[in-house]
Amino acid sequence: MLPQTKATRIQFLNFTLPQMRAFHMSWVAFFLCFMGWFAIAPLTPVIAKDLKLTKDQMYNTFIASVGITILARLVIGVFCDKVGPRKTYTWLMLLGGLAVMAVGFATDYTTFFLARVFIGMIGASFVITQFHSTQMFASNCVGTANATGAGWGNMGAGATNSLMPLIFGGLVSWGCSEHMGWRLAMIVPGALMLCSGVAYYFLTQDCPAGNFEDLRKSGVEIENNKKAVKGGFLIACADYRVWLLAFVYAACFGVEVVMHGTAATNFQTLYKLDLGTAGLIAGAFGWLAIFARGLGGYISDKVANKSGLKGRVFTLATFLIGQGVAMLLLSFSTVLVGSVIWLLIFGLFVHMAAGGTYAVIPFINKKVLGSVAGIVGAGGNVGAMLGGFLLKVKGVSYWQAIMYMGIGVLVSSVTTLAIRFSTADETLASAEFAAGTANNALPLASGELVAGQ
Repeated sequence: MLPQTKATRIQFLNFTLPQMRAFHMSWVAFFLCFMGWFAIAPLTPVIAKDLKLTKDQMYNTFIASVGITILARLVIGVFCDKVGPRKTYTWLMLLGGLAVMAVGFATDYTTFFLARVFIGMIGASFVITQFHSTQMFASNCVGTANATGAGWGNMGAGATNSLMPLIFGGLVSWGCSEHMGWRLAMIVPGALMLCSGVAYYFLTQDCPAGNFEDLRKSGVEIENNKKAVKGGFLIACADYRVWLLAFVYAACFGVEVVMHGTAATNFQTLYKLDLGTAGLIAGAFGWLAIFARGLGGYISDKVANKSGLKGRVFTLATFLIGQGVAMLLLSFSTVLVGSVIWLLIFGLFVHMAAGGTYAVIPFINKKVLGSVAGIVGAGGNVGAMLGGFLLKVKGVSYWQAIMYMGIGVLVSSVTTLAIRFSTADETLASAEFAAGTANNALPLASGELVAGQ
């Protein structure tokens, strides 16, 4: 593997290659952004009590937090195309880290609402992670790379649900009041984001050949050339497949976000659990991303080896069916053990579906990849926002809302099959896959994982 070309295999233990530095830095950055984005969720009962917030007001802040990400993801995709993922991620992490720490200064509903809006913008980090990974990995392993990076980043949701109650509890046990405890706890994810933002700037580059700005000045041809970037967002909007994938992502990642933001509180309320136990259950749902998203991308790559791009689409539809069925069974569960089991099965499929989605995206339009990834990523947050509104409907219980969302997921599995690729697309993808597989016939270095053959 040459440092100046896309990687055809994943070398987890090699930190000298720019491809692997980008892989590791992007998932770590996404992990910390997810921690900052959802750090408030497991502390909701404490925060609501301290700021005297109603249930509706808390749902309003959740909706605002995921809603602003829709706009942020659309904009961030364009920035990736124009200035590259390195600078885009650096600025997002620095500004986002400050926003996470600033929420500790909230004194009432209005200031807390505004803080959550600013925090919600860091949800756009996902688009940069996927964009950067796609710049670095070839067709035969890009599904595995994208899904694994996103999955390990998504662990941030599991980490925050598990760790924030412990951090808060530790501060209280050391003498902090609850009023100060949750505020000081928010410094932890915010400070980590600031450190990661600085590291990202110095340890990564935009693509294997270097940074976009330098390459364009030198006249080097890259996929994201100036002509493609101009009007790239409109080009992406004109492709029906982008909108179908946005709907799919609303059904998988959107629903996942709803669970990250609400599961701990609702399990605590329904089953009379303490804050720590409810956080561990909700955290387990997020921790599944350590392997489930990557598994979804890996399966997509394996199927693509035999069935091409249409195999990737069929695989994605299958994951969505599994997710929808698990959600319906969860919605009808009335005992804690059963609810936890179905929650975990649901979590397995929802993570695989999200990974499968971003194993398809790199083949839609590489010249405007940032815009494509941004639109699809925004679709996920549209789903989360709609889920938040559903939870606010009077007369609809939390578990009924899960049932309705599960039905929507099953509908999305059918619409997925409408995604088509031209013969030229299939031929090019097959040729790239074969080239990557041929490269993998070379001897492996320590720590390498051959993907997609």
